[in-house]
Amino acid sequence: MTVKIDNTAAAAPQVGLGAADLVTEELVEGGLTRLAAMYYSEVPDLVGPVRSTRACDIGIVAPVDAALVASGGAPVTLRRLEEAGVDVYAEGDPGFTRADDRTAPYDVMNELPALVDELAETEPPAPYLPFGAAAVQDARRATGFDVRFSAGHTTSWRFDGDGYARRGDIAPEGDDFVADTVLVLDVEIGDAGYDDPAGNPVPETIYEGTGPAMVFHDGTVVEGTWTKTSLAAALELEADGDPFTVPPGNTWIELVPRKDGGVRLG
Repeated sequence: MTVKIDNTAAAAPQVGLGAADLVTEELVEGGLTRLAAMYYSEVPDLVGPVRSTRACDIGIVAPVDAALVASGGAPVTLRRLEEAGVDVYAEGDPGFTRADDRTAPYDVMNELPALVDELAETEPPAPYLPFGAAAVQDARRATGFDVRFSAGHTTSWRFDGDGYARRGDIAPEGDDFVADTVLVLDVEIGDAGYDDPAGNPVPETIYEGTGPAMVFHDGTVVEGTWTKTSLAAALELEADGDPFTVPPGNTWIELVPRKDGGVRLG
């Protein structure tokens, strides 16, 4: 299951991120970001705040045919998800609830075990990433880095010897996602073709094609190239013309805008 989770200050505290296996951060309107948290090995009792889906989510969930859990979505987006064969679970489906101590639209939560009981049993999916031994070729030291999505949002990471933690996160202590590996993928941003209720144009992350990639692991970084031949295809990575792998463990993927985004080592 992949759950869309708000990533703004109004969403505090984020709930259930600590149980995720993989998280993808994507650009949304207003220069802000939203998270797609994937759950496979552990199912938390509660996750949220659950927010709406974007077309980019097709490329996130399709490689493993994951169920997409969201508060809803624009009609054009829901139509594209349906055409891509993505199963979307939204308000009205099992597990959805409203939190009394939050204000709308940041009060939508999901009790995932209730949703799991309704899902059909499936065979284990293929590996989501090219997992394998740590890529050490041309690795250089990088214990901290900042990922800029826009003038209004930067995600900062620091390696503490055990993993990478976000600085200024809005998850409670002990429930934040600690990444063994952070992938930073340079991606094109297009226009989703509609505006949000506040009149902001909605961007669309183009999660297919190819571009520069950075793989942060164990306090080091390797630079290379990512490739995704279609939205449903698995992510491939290479450096100096040779494939390389991602060490098994909790992984965070940053889909960074090619034009306005960037990475600063620090």
